[in-house]
Amino acid sequence: MQLSFYDASVMCYEQILQSTAHVLKAGKAHAEATGLALGDIVDYRLHETMNPFSFQVISVWHHSFGAIQGMRAGEFNPPPEKPGIDYAGLCDLIDEGLTALQQETHDAIQALSGQNMYFRFGKMEIPFTTDNFLATFSKPNLYFHATTTYTILRQLGTPLGKLDFLGNMKVGH
Repeated sequence: MQLSFYDASVMCYEQILQSTAHVLKAGKAHAEATGLALGDIVDYRLHETMNPFSFQVISVWHHSFGAIQGMRAGEFNPPPEKPGIDYAGLCDLIDEGLTALQQETHDAIQALSGQNMYFRFGKMEIPFTTDNFLATFSKPNLYFHATTTYTILRQLGTPLGKLDFLGNMKVGH
C-alpha cells in the first residue's frame, strides 16, 4: 500500500509531536526530582556552536505544524524567535501543534500534494514541490531537532530510552 500525502506528513508529525510532549514531561519530572532548574534546560546547548534547547523544541513545532502552514502559503521560513520562552511555553507550543494537526482533514492535506512552494531565508530562496519539501527538508529537520531535544534531556540525566523517542508507532498488518 502506498502512503498518502496525509499519512506521510500529518501522521508522522503527530507521532513526533506526541513523543516530544512525552520527552518534555519526563524532562520536567527529572528536573523537579533532582533540583535542576527548568531555565537551565531551556538555555542548554550540547555544544557552544549549537542552538539552545529552546530552539530545538521550537523547531520541532515549526517543522511540523509550521510546515503544513508553509505548504498552504507556498512559503516556508526559518523558525520564529520566541524571546523569553520558558519550559512551560515550549510544552505549550508542542501541544498547540499537535492539537492543530489533529484538526486537519485527509482531503485538505491531500490537496497540498504536488504544489509549488519556496523556502526563504534572507535573500536565499529554494524552490520545492510540497512533496519534495516534506521528504527532503521538513521531515529531516523535524527528526534532527526532535533527536537533539531528546539528546539534551538525556545528557542532563533524564531517564529516557529509544521507545520514548519513537512514541506511538503505527503497527499491524
